[in-house]
Parts: sequence; C-alpha cells; structure tokens
Amino acid sequence: MMAERRKIGIMGGTFDPIHNGHLLAADEAHAALGLAEVIFVPTGQPPHKGKQHVTSAEDRYIMAELATVNCPYFSVSRVEIDRAGKSYTIDTLRTLRAMPEYEGVLFYFITGLDAVLDIVSWKNPEEIMQLCRFVAVSRYGYTHKRMEELPQDLRERIIPLEIPLLAISSTELRERIKTGRSIKFMVPTAVERFIRKKSLYIN
Repeated sequence: MMAERRKIGIMGGTFDPIHNGHLLAADEAHAALGLAEVIFVPTGQPPHKGKQHVTSAEDRYIMAELATVNCPYFSVSRVEIDRAGKSYTIDTLRTLRAMPEYEGVLFYFITGLDAVLDIVSWKNPEEIMQLCRFVAVSRYGYTHKRMEELPQDLRERIIPLEIPLLAISSTELRERIKTGRSIKFMVPTAVERFIRKKSLYIN
C-alpha cells in the first residue's frame, strides 16, 4: 500500500496588509483538503500592480509572520521577496518544487475566485496547472458558476471552495487607516500594532 502524498497549500499575495480574510481562507482550505501546512508567500515585486505604491516587502513579510506565528500549520516563505525581479507564480512553484523538503508533495495554490477567473492571463498558466492544483476561494460578488468561462483543461485542475464570506480587502483596510477609521477585528492584533508603530498607510 502506497503512502499518501503530503499535501501543502501555498497562499500567495501582496498581503498589503494581511488580514483575517486571508487567514480564514487558508484555515478553511487546510481543513477541507487535509493539508499538512499552508505556506504564505508575500509577493516581492507584484507584476500586476503597475505604478501603485506597495509597502516594502520586509514590512509585508513581518506582518505575515505576526499574523501566522500562533498557528502551527501556517508558515511564511521569503522565496519571492529574496528573488530579484518581478514575482510570477510559475517561478515560485518551480523554486518550491525543486526544494528537497517538498519532494513528492502535492501543492494546492489557494487564491480568490476573482484571481482564478483571470488565470489565462498569468504567465505560463498551463505549466502552473501541471505543478499544482488551484483552490478557488469564494469571494463576495463572484459565483463559482463563472468557472465555466475557463477552458475545460484548466477548469479540471481547479477546486472550488466555499468559505464564510468576510467583506474585507487590503484596499479597504488601507483606505480606513488613511482616513483614521478603525481596523480592529479585521486584522490580527499584532498586525494592527505593527501598522500603527510603523505608521503604514497614513499617506
């Protein structure tokens, strides 16, 4: 009898800032798919942000660490932060796949349904789908029925995952901080304290 292959989730994102919606999605995927762990991968240089200001990679990495430190099956990787150039999912998957500690594992890339619907515009989408399964987490305003818009060969590699919807976005959080409104209960307390200490998102 063959041993079951270890399953690991990868949650990539700018995490600017990381919030409770990210943590909930990772936790739901961990439980639903029987993942051994979920690796949060803060983007180094996000290719899709254009000229939009992005908080320093180090600050975003520290916030991810603060948000996940108390969960034994969450970890944070510097793989994109430490790599020069723009951060593409295909490069991250190739790098992780080549690491000895991940030999033979099944990767599950966890992201929002809105991002999955745009997968055909990603760099090397076919190869991405060969390196991992995608987990399409429900997002407010989107329905998993829209996955029918994707090519069938890609659609077959995607697992839809319904989670309790938290109407929280990093964009909204940045705006709330800028206008002096509370973000309490939207981000982990340690992340909120770090944001205040560093005066992030004020300008």
